[in-house]
Amino acid sequence: MKRKLITSALPYVNNIPHLGNLIQVLSADVFARFCRSRGYKTLYVCGTDEYGTATETRALEEGKTPKELCDYYHAIHKDIYEWFGINFDHFGRTSTEQQTEIVQSLFKALDERGFISENTIEQLYCEDCGRFLADRYVRGICPHCGYDDARGDQCEHCGKLLEPTELKEARCSTCSHTPVLKSTKHLYINLPAIQKEYAPWMKEASEKGMWAKNAVQMTQAWIRDGLHERAITRDLKWGIPVPKPGFEDKVFYVWFDAPIGYISITKALCDKLAQDARDGKIPADTVPDWKSWWLPCESSAPDAKESVELFQFIGKDNIPFHTVIFPSTLIGSGKNWTKLFHMSSTEYLNYESGKFSKSKGVGVFGSDAKESGIPADMWRFYIFYNRPEKSDTQFTWKDFQDKVNSELVGNLANLVNRTTTFVSRYYGGKIPEGKSDEALWAQVREAEKRITDLYEWADLKDAFREIFALSSIANKAFQDGEPWKVRTENPEKAASLIRDLCYIIKDLMILVHPVMPQYAEKVLGFFGKKGCTHKIGIPAQKDALLWDNLGKTEGLSEVVHTEIIFTPLDNAKTDAYRTRYAGTQAERAKGTAGKSGAASQSAAGNAKGAASAKKSEPKKNEPVIAEDPAAHFNRFIALKTAKIIKAEKHPEADKLYIETLDDGSGTERVILSGLVPYFSADELTGRDIIIADNLKPRKMRGIESRGMLLAADYTDSSGKECVEILGCPGAAPGTPVVLEGSDPASEKPAEIDADTFFACPINVADNCVTVGGVPLVAAGKKITTVYTVNGEVH
Repeated sequence: MKRKLITSALPYVNNIPHLGNLIQVLSADVFARFCRSRGYKTLYVCGTDEYGTATETRALEEGKTPKELCDYYHAIHKDIYEWFGINFDHFGRTSTEQQTEIVQSLFKALDERGFISENTIEQLYCEDCGRFLADRYVRGICPHCGYDDARGDQCEHCGKLLEPTELKEARCSTCSHTPVLKSTKHLYINLPAIQKEYAPWMKEASEKGMWAKNAVQMTQAWIRDGLHERAITRDLKWGIPVPKPGFEDKVFYVWFDAPIGYISITKALCDKLAQDARDGKIPADTVPDWKSWWLPCESSAPDAKESVELFQFIGKDNIPFHTVIFPSTLIGSGKNWTKLFHMSSTEYLNYESGKFSKSKGVGVFGSDAKESGIPADMWRFYIFYNRPEKSDTQFTWKDFQDKVNSELVGNLANLVNRTTTFVSRYYGGKIPEGKSDEALWAQVREAEKRITDLYEWADLKDAFREIFALSSIANKAFQDGEPWKVRTENPEKAASLIRDLCYIIKDLMILVHPVMPQYAEKVLGFFGKKGCTHKIGIPAQKDALLWDNLGKTEGLSEVVHTEIIFTPLDNAKTDAYRTRYAGTQAERAKGTAGKSGAASQSAAGNAKGAASAKKSEPKKNEPVIAEDPAAHFNRFIALKTAKIIKAEKHPEADKLYIETLDDGSGTERVILSGLVPYFSADELTGRDIIIADNLKPRKMRGIESRGMLLAADYTDSSGKECVEILGCPGAAPGTPVVLEGSDPASEKPAEIDADTFFACPINVADNCVTVGGVPLVAAGKKITTVYTVNGEVH
């Protein structure tokens, strides 16, 4: 039985986490959910990193004690992670008695084995504040890249680790005075002395555990340059006391004690569960032993003999602490601790034209995501579709919109919606019987194996994208199979296809559950099923669908209900979000975001967002736009192809043509359109067009118009405003024009008013006519434009 011990970098407690920070806790959550569904014994721990200079400085700024600040932000972090659906086995913190106990015991073991040294150093001292300045109390110019606001421990701009004395033009971060050098004693971990044991371990672990490339390269660089002694104490009050005579006024450096938090948080969980057992809340035999996970040789628990694989999820700036310092601490203690097996380290996620910055308040933060109205799983979707695994990636609102509309809504959600709706509409909610298409299932099972293998090594982005490739295969099977047509011509074939697609959706929901658990649970609920949601000490529900259920084509009987869960993001909404989350948190609070050069978006981007937001405000008598344009279209709007037989000018209106149409009904139809300024009558005659078929007739200057044709606006190379008439050349008059994947035979109201029609925006995106990001098609062919690249349809 495999045991998976999973950690994500402990988020620092001095601010609200942004999307870049969330990548690690979300990545570990996805992997933990996969492992649980796979049947592995799994433990995922995380918590807030609470000691250190940054907490002291932030507490000072906010007029709180460090403890008050930690309590405040720990609650905020916990709330945000719960909203994102992160299923920790335990989300703890480092300011606990368990942390103090384990950190001090590890230090004593290192000291007893001769791996702790004492050095007197020259340290920056602020005479104005009357204290030695720990690393983060010092700011200055980075000696490597010239960044003028580098911290004393690490440059935020280039990522280089620093000592405060290396900074040029150093200043006290509290009072801005120039500090002076003064002698002080500190304790160091002797990494060179530990390297003899560490080096062979690192070589074997990195190969066997297939560490990420950037983790291997950065660690090898540290070893190649020679490991140095590193200070593990600081002149602070907020931290773990150093248990050594002569150092009572020191605390441990946060980067010595923080990784040990993974161990102490595990112990805190086990202590809590043990207390629950004593109180009779849970059975005693469900309480795990923390040592069976971290120090198996000292545990008598039944599972202590089972091997443990430690998977750690971190950002690239934290690599050396997890691959060098933390393992060296464990090795140097002389005990056989569980050490790193696989390192999943990501590059940076940047924001629009700049960088996410927790310290400066730039980017989309967890609290922003929560109050945005965008579902948590839509954020999770984009973070993993765009996960920065091999290089830095960029979060942009345009790309967010494009990926959501094309992949999440247009691919996966479209497959679910069209299939379950088909079962409800044509089979009374009962999944039909049929014979499986073995060629299709061969593709499915091959893809499922590929996805499983990627998940096993935490290749989360590649696994996630393979899921969408599988969804595309299923969508193509639906489109090619034309069940809306075949169900009358060959009902057995249609039934078999729909049955296969229901089971493929079931598999897709098992596969996607680790990444989008809330969405997967809802869709599995359509079939009366549930996914894997258990944690340590809590067994999986008996009816939960686990990884073992992949590829099986039995167990589903009906579609209990169906609903549209995700809707497309339109341009107006996206531009409004871009404007809303421009600038810094401080600027947003003052209402000045996007109004100065400090904003992370360019002036042009903000102007565009403001213009779009203004354009989206309803004018007097303008219809309200539907929240879900695609669903609105499918429910109310009927379009079809037609051909103009004759066009003549309206005798009482200079700009109107009277057009006689062949609409496939066998009876001539008349519509009016204001195209006189753009086309001659001869240019219109014989044109293939698309008309609003069920628009309520309207008299215009004494002549009744039974519908209207669709056209798009564009500007030619000379700057002239032009009109492009939409059509589908080759389609017979009367061919229904529907959203891709929808049933052309679905019933619509006989008549709708203009407000109902115009509540559904029809747009051109990259020469493709869409509604809510979903293409319009006629006879399976997409409706496209020649001259209009992007624009609105009228």
